[in-house]
Amino acid sequence: MKSANRLTKIALAVSAVAAFSGAAHAETVKIAIAGPMTGAVAQYGDMVKAGALTAVEQINAAGGANGNKFEVVLMDDACEPKQAVAVANKIVSQGIKYVIGHVCSGSTIPASDIYENEGVVMITPSATAPQLTEAKPHKYIFRTIGRDDQQGPAAARYVIEKLKPKKVAVLHDKQSYGQGVATSVKTALDAAKVPVVLFEGINAGDSDYSAIVTKLKSQGVDFVYFGGYHPEMGLIMRQAREQGVKAVFMGPEGVGNKDITAIAGPASEGMLVTLPADFAADPANAALVKAFNAQKRDPNGPFQMPAYSGVKIIADAIAGSKSTDPTKVAAYIHANSFKTPIGNVEYDKKGDLKSFNFVVYTWHKDATKTEAK
Repeated sequence: MKSANRLTKIALAVSAVAAFSGAAHAETVKIAIAGPMTGAVAQYGDMVKAGALTAVEQINAAGGANGNKFEVVLMDDACEPKQAVAVANKIVSQGIKYVIGHVCSGSTIPASDIYENEGVVMITPSATAPQLTEAKPHKYIFRTIGRDDQQGPAAARYVIEKLKPKKVAVLHDKQSYGQGVATSVKTALDAAKVPVVLFEGINAGDSDYSAIVTKLKSQGVDFVYFGGYHPEMGLIMRQAREQGVKAVFMGPEGVGNKDITAIAGPASEGMLVTLPADFAADPANAALVKAFNAQKRDPNGPFQMPAYSGVKIIADAIAGSKSTDPTKVAAYIHANSFKTPIGNVEYDKKGDLKSFNFVVYTWHKDATKTEAK
């Protein structure tokens, strides 16, 4: 009997040591949300923040990633490449090993070089420029959104098959994202022998686009594709309608923002836009949408669910690799698949999604959208 009691005490002691050891290894993992918290496209930063914060809250409430809790650090790059580099260096100096962001491709590309060199895992939910993953091999850089060379052909395919325009203008804002997706669209249109009569860049931030609108009118274009963001697209559409241009306008996910209606007014009616699928409308995400709404966060938008998915992938990889070491976590992400609100995610060796679906929507003047037919 005494022997049995002694064995029981030993077993309890071993269990206590094991429990203490497990708790001792649990840690607070800082995760940066990097993107435009201020500036002309801060709305996109808000979308990413809403998705990432909701994910962190839910993961922490469920016990964390393998017992490790996340702590969010917000970083504002204002969608400016130089500021993004400063932010990336700040993240490294603070010892943060995980980043959701950046948001704009032009900011994400230079920041990603710093993260790759310093062994920081970065998952962008919105940067679509192919250069991010094409320029050089990466181990630590990932996306939860498709690339412009997926989005551009999706847009062009709709134009070729559904619209069949006679004269096309392709415009862009001369930036990595805008020019990249515009070039992808033009390449696909050229291959289909759709006449592109104007391919030209405009200056982002201008308030008067009458010169380019005059060119659209003089060329008699019936379709305009613009690669860039909503502030410029909204002004071009409004000024074009004021000059009597009746062409159909189309843009990438960077123009799919409610603020474009505030800028363009009635001219936004009928705009076409390529966006990720409406993940908030997926019945599988119903409980998640309620979690967004409970925190008074909008679940509807192109980047909320990809941002949520980025955090979940990091958490699942920490749990799967049983480590918070970013090198081990990155290797796990490359080697495994993940169930997320945007679907089943798998990566190729570049850190790009093996598949991603862009959908064409028709925008309406009340800032709603419907799937284009």
